[in-house]
Amino acid sequence: MRASRLVNLLLLLQDRGRMTARQLADELEVSVRTVYRDVEALGAAGIPLYGEAGHAGGYRLVDGYRTRLTGLTGDEAQAAFLAALPGAAAELGLGEALATAQLKLRAALPAGLREQAGRIQERFLLDAPGWYGDADSTPHLVAVAGAVWTGRAVVIRYRRWRAPEEIERRVEPYGLVLKAGRWYLVAGGATGIRTYRVDQIIGYRELEEEFEVPDGFVLAEYWNGYLADFRARLHTGEALVRLTADGARRLGVEPGEVRVPIESVEHAHGEFLRLGAEVEVLEPVELRERIAATVQALAARYLPPAGTRNDP
Repeated sequence: MRASRLVNLLLLLQDRGRMTARQLADELEVSVRTVYRDVEALGAAGIPLYGEAGHAGGYRLVDGYRTRLTGLTGDEAQAAFLAALPGAAAELGLGEALATAQLKLRAALPAGLREQAGRIQERFLLDAPGWYGDADSTPHLVAVAGAVWTGRAVVIRYRRWRAPEEIERRVEPYGLVLKAGRWYLVAGGATGIRTYRVDQIIGYRELEEEFEVPDGFVLAEYWNGYLADFRARLHTGEALVRLTADGARRLGVEPGEVRVPIESVEHAHGEFLRLGAEVEVLEPVELRERIAATVQALAARYLPPAGTRNDP
């Protein structure tokens, strides 16, 4: 643990130049006293660094010195590809590895590129989850990710929406996908390649069996095909509606009478009610009648009974 901290201290000084003991302590999450001891250890090991007293003082490396300890470990290399998603790296148990990988990468860059990389991190942020969705509980995510890395088969107990609601399957984890703040496992098995929501995995057991991902399988291509199939199955019907200019803008179509795809009458009922008076459903009749019934029920609830209004 201390060896890793010494390397990180050295890389911090190489990346940022002069730093005070307090700044180093905050970055490394240790005490100032520990920083003093670490600096002494680096000096004893022949690292050319020195300290300057005073308000503008601190520790720095001798000009021109650069460490060659910038090789990435396996975990750090995996984490580096998740640099745009620090939250995802943390969920996969790679948060610390990501921080160390980024530090090593910055230390290996020329000064100009280091400054540019710093500005990117300061000015751009990717926040993947949606506004109103609570974070899913994914207790088996780290274990599943480990099986993906090592290529080991697993047995999962899975909760699904149709009967039987709980199933147990032996699967071969091919990859993980983070979509709108939710993790999905893509895995092969006796029923072919399937997609599983990680938060619906309620039991997990790793096997000793190793597997090989099939030749030609590309996770991104599979996922794109999965999404296309999902959308095709999602919108199985259509509705004829009359839209105002504002309603058309909100749906991303032209004003007037248009046909729009719908998932089901039940789902379209809720979606069109969101538009209020900006939409009139013409077809199908079942959807139009259901919306009319809802509007009448709302009017009965919110409007006072006839003869009791305080009209001027």
